[in-house]
Amino acid sequence: MDQAYFSALAALAGSAIGGMTSLATSWLTQHAQLRAQQLGHDLGRREDLYRDFIEEASRLYTDAFEHDKADTSQLVKLYALVSRMRVLSSSRIIESADKVCRVIIETYLSPNKTFRDLLEFLDHDAMDPLREFSNACREELRRLGVS
Repeated sequence: MDQAYFSALAALAGSAIGGMTSLATSWLTQHAQLRAQQLGHDLGRREDLYRDFIEEASRLYTDAFEHDKADTSQLVKLYALVSRMRVLSSSRIIESADKVCRVIIETYLSPNKTFRDLLEFLDHDAMDPLREFSNACREELRRLGVS
């Protein structure tokens, strides 16, 4: 009789352990999938934000070469993008984005440039004020999981 109880308890314990293992495995799998989805979503948001900033900064930088008066309403979108980055991005990216904004404003304040004037900028980083920002973005995205 004791052997019957022992066998029944052993079967019940084995079944409980198997069920718990299955439940734990399912939970861990779901948790890992959720984290992967959240990371993918976060990376996608950052990539979109960085792309939008690069496009807007490039447009304004080109406009600043041709015009000496900035329309402040055009700069609002650029600063809005920087503010969004403050929520998501590292301090290196924010500092780089602030430098880009400063270069754009300084370019608006300087005399207009012609195509011939661009030759003097070719040997300097002035032609590519987004280089530091782009490098910082690439490093951050790689660190977060994008190869």
